[in-house]
Amino acid sequence: MILFLINIVLALTWTVVTGSFTFLNLVFGFVLGAASLYLIRREIGTVGYMGRFWRIGSLFFLFLYELIMSAWRVAVLVLSPKMDLTPGIFAYELKVDRDFEITLLANLITLTPGTLSVDVSEDRSTLYVHAIDCSDPEGTKADIANGFERKILEAFR
Repeated sequence: MILFLINIVLALTWTVVTGSFTFLNLVFGFVLGAASLYLIRREIGTVGYMGRFWRIGSLFFLFLYELIMSAWRVAVLVLSPKMDLTPGIFAYELKVDRDFEITLLANLITLTPGTLSVDVSEDRSTLYVHAIDCSDPEGTKADIANGFERKILEAFR
């Protein structure tokens, strides 16, 4: 977050130095500041916020993909003449341990059709999830671990 603020200050400094206070010049100053911060990333001991931006974008696109696919699966289940469902609740062991990460994972699971985060254990190590079709809980756990949870860990650590 501090690098983003430094980048804004560099962009504003660029507009003052050039004397052109247009939006396009401000954007150019921002890009120039981002390039400068990228060049000195090893000296300041960080990889920069642009990498995090791309990882958060990747998490967002994964969510959109999962939203579409799970909505399709639920629609197929609901519209089928014989609904062969086995709803149930399963316990998912969390790799994320920060409150923000647990909340984000629980919300992403709840927002995708067919699943609902029910509760988190007292020690914040287990998330209880209700699934409309819990015929393969291990497969669902693997999907969560290799999907949302992995992307959350990549984006915020």
